[in-house]
Amino acid sequence: MSLPEIVQSTLDGESVAARVGLGGDDLLLVTPTRTLVYRAEGLLSDEAVEEYPHDAEHVGVSEGRRKAKITLDYGLDGERTFSVPTKQLDQVLHPVLAGVFNARGITDSGETVKQTYRFSELTVVITSARLVRHIGAAVWDEEYEEYHFDDVTDLDFEEGSVATSVVLTVDGRQERFKTPNDQARAVREGLVSAVCAYHGVDDLEELRAATAPAEDDETTSDADADADADESGGTVSFGDGPGPLDTSGIDGDVVGESEESTAEAGRAASGPETAETASPERDDGFGDSGFQSAGVGDSDIASELAELRKQVEAQNERLEQQERTIQQLIQELRQGR
Repeated sequence: MSLPEIVQSTLDGESVAARVGLGGDDLLLVTPTRTLVYRAEGLLSDEAVEEYPHDAEHVGVSEGRRKAKITLDYGLDGERTFSVPTKQLDQVLHPVLAGVFNARGITDSGETVKQTYRFSELTVVITSARLVRHIGAAVWDEEYEEYHFDDVTDLDFEEGSVATSVVLTVDGRQERFKTPNDQARAVREGLVSAVCAYHGVDDLEELRAATAPAEDDETTSDADADADADESGGTVSFGDGPGPLDTSGIDGDVVGESEESTAEAGRAASGPETAETASPERDDGFGDSGFQSAGVGDSDIASELAELRKQVEAQNERLEQQERTIQQLIQELRQGR
């Protein structure tokens, strides 16, 4: 369908990315740099085209029974508003946000905005490469959060009686937001499809396998060497010992417990002196001090290491629970609860 001459003249050769009918002959057109609203000639007005640049700092929406208003705020340059039929608001808002994201540099060249969802004061936008989330009265402003799919290693969906929690694992941490159950399926399908397409996999199982950390070759070699030593009856090797625990965001008491547990494991590893292990004829470098080296019991070491492992796993579970609680509290505070 050809465009009115006044619209073609205003476009001046710029391509149209999206086109939405507003009733009658009225049109809304979105280009990479601006939104055009065309009003056909009527009894009370002449034919006209209004332009709304996409370099806005704030996008707001107000809904009435018949009409909705979209406001683009340009900071020191003021704000501009245009109205559309309420029933077509979501259809209009989606390409307008895509244009703003492109102009503000939120999306990269070639990146497409796939879905836009509004849940009260939460706006979620899914693109081909990231998820953008904004909490507040505005649909979007510069106080937004984004999660690039390159950092997303897992997705989970926890169903509740009223809402479903969407859980993204991003760089090893979990990010959550809630969607009403009546729209949860659409959000799930859209998000899973976008993330899997980005990583080149078919489903979440393949995503988890593709983003799982690769096994350290050196660790594998050490494990093989230990196994060979066990079979030959040689000395048990523990390599370089357990790696350091990540204590970022952990209080001193938790760290103290880890150090104490490690110390206990070390003391237990020395084991008690027995008649079989003590040898008065053997010089272990202690001279005449009266001390002798003690033998090491493999079973004691295995038992103590197993106990230490349980303690560390229990600590990690408590930390994960604390993190989930903190994230939920932050989300509720942002929502003004």
